[in-house]
Amino acid sequence: MKAEERQREILTAARRAGSVDVAGLAERLGVARETIRRDLRLLEDHGLMRRTHGGAYPVESANFETTLAFRTTMHVPEKRRIATAAAELLGDAETVFIDEGFTPQLVAEALPRERPLTVVTASLPVAGALADREDDRITVLLLGGRVRGGTLATVDHWTVHMLSGFVIDLAFIGANGISRQYGLTTPDPAVGEVKAQAMRAARRRIFIGVHTKFAAVSFCRFAEVGDFEAIVTSTRLPAAEAHRYSLMGPAVHRV
Repeated sequence: MKAEERQREILTAARRAGSVDVAGLAERLGVARETIRRDLRLLEDHGLMRRTHGGAYPVESANFETTLAFRTTMHVPEKRRIATAAAELLGDAETVFIDEGFTPQLVAEALPRERPLTVVTASLPVAGALADREDDRITVLLLGGRVRGGTLATVDHWTVHMLSGFVIDLAFIGANGISRQYGLTTPDPAVGEVKAQAMRAARRRIFIGVHTKFAAVSFCRFAEVGDFEAIVTSTRLPAAEAHRYSLMGPAVHRV
């Protein structure tokens, strides 16, 4: 098998399973572990994968994006800690935008129930999680539009137009990647436009995301790091790297 064919096979396997390990790939493809390590380095240089200790995982791109169902299986304790800490930054906000994705859904579930809040979202799971409770004081506004099957969130001009009519106190924003050079990115242009409109509509903006989002770059840029008042992530993001992001403006909370 040629190197390019082997690297395509590695990328396909990683996208199918969510991650790959060096030992397993070496045995499966019949090559030395050092050969696999070189392949992973090359794939990382091309922005297609991120290496970890003993393996790698795929970076989301214009041609690849994980589903919401898959995201509910990855780094769940970490995401719950992030969501709880982010909800504690609500302050005096009365209107809130909650982005699509699993971590934003956990933020919605962590919001206080004893105070009046209006939540605007493009995410069907977020709307369902909040509207399902009759004993709280949260009003939910679900943005209309085309529903993306993988994430169960609405996009396109209907969504953007409705969102453009609001002035929102606080937006909880997710992304497929965040980097100091390229800002916040997402694979789908339609999703990027919804996120960009949410950024424009919000007075305050908080980024929420696990450590794997950092230094990852996807296809469509919708915001800069300095557009946020805070970043909430986990302690698995090194303190030195968190400090570099804080120098760009936002307070970085590692939980």
